[in-house]
Amino acid sequence: MNLNPLEEQIMKIFWKLEKAFPKEIIAYLSEPKPPYNTVLSTIRKLEKDGLLSYTVFGKSHQYYPKLNKNQYNKSLFSKIYHQYLGGNKISLLSYFMEEENIDIKELKKIVKSMKDE
Repeated sequence: MNLNPLEEQIMKIFWKLEKAFPKEIIAYLSEPKPPYNTVLSTIRKLEKDGLLSYTVFGKSHQYYPKLNKNQYNKSLFSKIYHQYLGGNKISLLSYFMEEENIDIKELKKIVKSMKDE
């Protein structure tokens, strides 16, 4: 699952609101707001991709997420872990140690706190 920035922004709004009409989504988008048709097309694509579903109210559709935020985060992390780090735990750990400047002492604290849970 690979969402573009607008799709991800829209999904975050749906996760927050739980259900919404397209006009409500536009109200929550940051400036400059994309045109209504762009937002509607994006919502329809997300629905077609199985990420959203809807309830019909007359001529309107109220959309809601079929995929929750935790499922999306797991999918995103899994993609990064397997595609970019080769599913290698050592690569994952060294990446976080280098990028987040975690030293051995801090790593030991983290491991100890996980054992205590």
